Amino acid sequence: MAGTGRAALHDDAVLRVVDLVVEYPLDRKNVVHAVSGVTFDIQKGTTLGIVGESGCGKTTVGRAIMQLERPTSGSVELDGADVTQMTRRELRAARRSMQMIFQDPVSSLNPSRRVKDLVREGLEVWGLSEADMPPGRIDDLMASVGLGGPAVGERRPHEFSGGQCQRIRIARALVTDPEVLILDEPASALDVSVQAQILNLLEDLKEEFGLTMLFISHDLAVVRNVSDRVMVMYLGKVCEIAPNSSLFDQPTHPYTRALLASIPGHQLDLPPAAELISGEIPSPIDPPSGCRFRTRCPHATERCAAEEPTLVETSPGHFTACHYPHH
Repeated sequence: MAGTGRAALHDDAVLRVVDLVVEYPLDRKNVVHAVSGVTFDIQKGTTLGIVGESGCGKTTVGRAIMQLERPTSGSVELDGADVTQMTRRELRAARRSMQMIFQDPVSSLNPSRRVKDLVREGLEVWGLSEADMPPGRIDDLMASVGLGGPAVGERRPHEFSGGQCQRIRIARALVTDPEVLILDEPASALDVSVQAQILNLLEDLKEEFGLTMLFISHDLAVVRNVSDRVMVMYLGKVCEIAPNSSLFDQPTHPYTRALLASIPGHQLDLPPAAELISGEIPSPIDPPSGCRFRTRCPHATERCAAEEPTLVETSPGHFTACHYPHH
């Protein structure tokens, strides 16, 4: 389950991440291997979902794309330009085309400011004003995300529910007319009914604004509903990338199959207990040799300890990093 290799890349990608590594030195001897050689891309107008257990590195990937965490090595290309090699001025300009929405919408909003000022803030950062935009741009944007009429803009964040605050955050991200939207668990802090509303809203906005999305979540059901392609991560590595239907109907990696087997009412034809995994995820300070999943994999062999698998196309568009993929 190593996830090295570039076999899954496309020629026409809007966002391309190649051999991304993010490490955090603890002291002279120890390093946290948060992300280790991750490679993927996203084609224009599509959504890539990233899924995995807590600690797998999926949020760090999103932050590294935005350069909120500076990668240790690797490249992040937006429309062919590597943002990791940009000057601060160039990176600032590139970020106008990339926006990130965080898990907790309330804490990302200044409680002392009015909603319309929060939404407008992105324009002010760029030295723009509403006069530089189409008439009524802010009001139209708030209406697009379901916040209602102009009077809503006079209120402050504490007067809104969690779901409404997430709508404010989405409007705020869209005001600069971005090309790529990175969403880090955008619905996990919300009630189930509100989650559905936010996910439906994102689908509508994707069509309306022509967005390309990276959707990060631990919830397989959510990822299945919103993604065109899905990437499964484990301990800083990629184990499987596939079109939505292919990954959920015919998963080939033992870790992916274990995740799906944990869903009540799953439809996979699995032998009893064959795909169950136990134990804790290993420490990212000292990850296992070879395949990082081998310490929890029911099919691991000596080869898995000695040799790191690479991403291989097991069926059209379906890539797996495993020495013994399921067919």
